Amino acid sequence: MNHPNIIKEITPLTQNDCFTMFSRVKKEFNFPLHYHDEYELNLIINAKGAKRIIGDHIEVIEDMELVLVGPNLPHAWFTHECTSQNITEVTVQWHKDLLDDKFLKRNQLSFIRKMFERSSKGISFSKEAVTAIAPRILSLNKKSGFDSVISLMLILHDLSTSRSMYTLSDTGFTNDLVVTYNSRRLDKAFEYMNNNYDKAIVLKDVAKLVNMTEVSFSRFIKKRTGFTFIDSLNEIRLGHASRMLIDSTHSIAEISYNCGFNNISNFNRIFKKKKNCTPSEFRQNFSGTRIFV
Repeated sequence: MNHPNIIKEITPLTQNDCFTMFSRVKKEFNFPLHYHDEYELNLIINAKGAKRIIGDHIEVIEDMELVLVGPNLPHAWFTHECTSQNITEVTVQWHKDLLDDKFLKRNQLSFIRKMFERSSKGISFSKEAVTAIAPRILSLNKKSGFDSVISLMLILHDLSTSRSMYTLSDTGFTNDLVVTYNSRRLDKAFEYMNNNYDKAIVLKDVAKLVNMTEVSFSRFIKKRTGFTFIDSLNEIRLGHASRMLIDSTHSIAEISYNCGFNNISNFNRIFKKKKNCTPSEFRQNFSGTRIFV
């Protein structure tokens, strides 16, 4: 994954450590859009009005939030309209192989595994979850050694079972996105949609591909993912479109066409509904953060 306009950060986490944590109080956000190999849990307090970018998701935040960012997902917070003089930012980072795949596949780890899979798109937690967990994150640095590792594991477990977490970025934005639904049929359908998003895709073809009737497949995808077939397809297309808006100089009409949308007004309408901004406004948000290294 290589974004020409997004910086790759080398974090201070060494191979000998389980995780690193740093906490700071500041008046503004000044770190550019970046990504790194590690998982990151970011607690932000007193930053109402700041702007958060995770992958291709842009949002103005409230006074307190907690976000989990998966490996190599671009992210940053910007001061925007925040006037606070004491923004508190607590960042916890850990290696992506801290919990290896074999360990994560065991039953007792299933909630954490699903949360890690979802974090490849970025996860924001509900206000209730943040209020409950924040004191424990803030007191992590008072612990040391094995005690601190166990405390982090308990925090991750409680977050993974909390209600109302929501994913931020669109499918298709991150190349190395691997989310499995424990269903060969769904994996096959999503792989097909991801590989052919620029062509005309109709429900009939995808249902046939997985040996189901259209009605059965429609119900199946909605039950398993919470999204309809069309919503799922649009999310994949929007992910690729967002990527092109950042990484290329193609016109918006070209991008719309290249991502399988039948006309530009349809593309603009769906994009605005999902992202609360037009494709050109979205491009503008990223162009202000260009860093060439």
